[in-house]
Amino acid sequence: MKKKIKIKIKLNGKVKFIDENSKLKSLLEDLKIPIKKVAIELNQEILDKKKLHKIKLKRDDKVEIVHFIGGG
Repeated sequence: MKKKIKIKIKLNGKVKFIDENSKLKSLLEDLKIPIKKVAIELNQEILDKKKLHKIKLKRDDKVEIVHFIGGG
């Protein structure tokens, strides 16, 4: 049985270990984050949500997730 390799990323400023070759969309699904209600930044670049399923996370990536809050 092959052992899964873990890599370290930063998620909203906190260290998180994820499986190597994880896609960003999978991470968001695992965290139960509603994609329609957030903005996602990877290494200081805002991402197009339509491309999340193609983006593979790499060691030391920095992911920032910002939730939208309504008000009036």
